[in-house]
Amino acid sequence: MKTHLVSGGCGFVGRNMVKRLYHTTEDRIIFIDNLSVGTHPDTWLSVDKSDANENITHYGERLIFIQDDFRNTLRILINDFAAFEKSLEVSIGTFADVFHFAAIVGGRAMIDGDPMMVALDLSIDAEFFYWITRHKPDRVLYPSSSAAYPVSKQTESNTIQLTESDIDFNNMGQPDMTYGWTKLTGEFLAKIAAEHYGVKITCIRPFSGYGEDQDLSYPIPAIAKRAALREEPFEVWGSGYQGRDFVHIDDVLDCTLEAMKTIHDGRAINIGMGRLSTFREIIGIFCEFAGYKPEIKALLDKPVGVFSRYCSMENVEKELGWKAKISLREGLKRVYDKAVENID
Repeated sequence: MKTHLVSGGCGFVGRNMVKRLYHTTEDRIIFIDNLSVGTHPDTWLSVDKSDANENITHYGERLIFIQDDFRNTLRILINDFAAFEKSLEVSIGTFADVFHFAAIVGGRAMIDGDPMMVALDLSIDAEFFYWITRHKPDRVLYPSSSAAYPVSKQTESNTIQLTESDIDFNNMGQPDMTYGWTKLTGEFLAKIAAEHYGVKITCIRPFSGYGEDQDLSYPIPAIAKRAALREEPFEVWGSGYQGRDFVHIDDVLDCTLEAMKTIHDGRAINIGMGRLSTFREIIGIFCEFAGYKPEIKALLDKPVGVFSRYCSMENVEKELGWKAKISLREGLKRVYDKAVENID
């Protein structure tokens, strides 16, 4: 039986990847999270527990959850892999796919409000890359971020459709706060891991991913909930004319798994719709679902990040033959329906 490892496996993207792997493969999945942001698997897994011991929980025959800081697990993996296998009562050998979603993000309030906390991602990533160069998994995914792009290309006066080549390690631009810097560093380490250690690694730059089970600290589910409650006036951070490239989590996972089949040299690809949508447009769609037209109240003292952030998908379409399948309106309707269900 193949074994996959998912760090940050209880966060938004991680838990969706765990569920995807469980339902589309017959493989074993080990996922790790300290639950500082994510929610316990008991709340989102429809699989009965088969065993639980201290911080290790088995769900059925193929799912194993470790509740811990990923760095603690990495040190065990590096220093005593046999002890790791013994603690789980499984034989692994070499991991097949390793998905590294463990990171401190927390939305715009965290990125701007506690940038040094976010900078701890450097510590997580450094230990992760050291481990994979020793263990040599079959394939590795490193999720970078659209925050890695130069902020100078995302202003009101300089709004462009970002392409992969807009990040050039020989001519660096200023990324978005410490979160952007950590992701740029991770991309650089990914290239080193591939070129110098022969690790097959794929990097992705997801833009503004969203979905039905996303935490309310992120804008899409928070706006959906307020629309379902018919907020009046409807508050928006900043002017609301700032825009993002919103892409549904199902499309993010589809593109990720497709890219891992062929991209192994540490190169990064965009994942988005290639469409710029303002927050006022998003509010308008949700309020249309709710059947009302509220006054929009701008909160100009709130952190908003860059003015414009959206991507070109031309390279991905050409190289992978992939396009997003879920339209913005369809994806937002799913989120709105879930918000209504949670209120009821």
